Amino acid sequence: MNSTKIEPKYISKSNPRVGLIALASDFMIERDFINVIKDRDIDFFVNRIECYNPLTKENLIKMSDKVTEVTKDILPDQEIDCIVYGCTSGTIAAGFNSIEQKVKAAKPMADVTTPSTAAIKALKKMKINKISIFTPYSKILNDEVLKYFKSEGFVVTSNSYFDIESDYDIGKIDQNYLYDVLSRIDLKGAEALFVSCTALPVLPIIDKLENKLNTTVLSSNQALIWDTLVKINKNNSVKGFGKLFQAN
Repeated sequence: MNSTKIEPKYISKSNPRVGLIALASDFMIERDFINVIKDRDIDFFVNRIECYNPLTKENLIKMSDKVTEVTKDILPDQEIDCIVYGCTSGTIAAGFNSIEQKVKAAKPMADVTTPSTAAIKALKKMKINKISIFTPYSKILNDEVLKYFKSEGFVVTSNSYFDIESDYDIGKIDQNYLYDVLSRIDLKGAEALFVSCTALPVLPIIDKLENKLNTTVLSSNQALIWDTLVKINKNNSVKGFGKLFQAN
């Protein structure tokens, strides 16, 4: 038998790499990312982080302790262009600086984005200052979200919430029911509606909501995906997911 050594040929140019840290209990975030980026030259990798119920500030901070470990296991020893931490309330609880430091301990060259910081960036990009906020969280976590946006200089004109304590239950919310609820939100004085939480099935109904409400609608996943695409220079010609993607 003859054995022949053949020299391999490697690709000379690679696609941008995105690494998503998703909550272990999140049903929606991967689906939302894929629906937006599926036809784009982007390499997308996901690792999941253990989360703890009920959703409390203490448990969200506890979850963040594993960020470096989870980040390291996304293509170990390989560079990633952008690491996405997929938890809105978790970033608010732990603080963006803490999340960024833990990510960069594993992937020092990666850009970092989170839902809460992406939402702030999106609102400022669209020159929106007065917002109505909807969350699925418990009253305590809901109020933490309000406090965060107010601390960033935004005026919260109204607020509604589901008072759910389990991330699994958030992911089970009926999308048609959610549309009906959001369609009736009090938007008097608001320039936009922000819907918090990566686990809620909001992204597919944003266009429909904007037409119904005649205003801008932002969600955690929408803002997060938008900011990710901005960071890797792929944020062009995205249609069907709200006005935000036209604000370039």
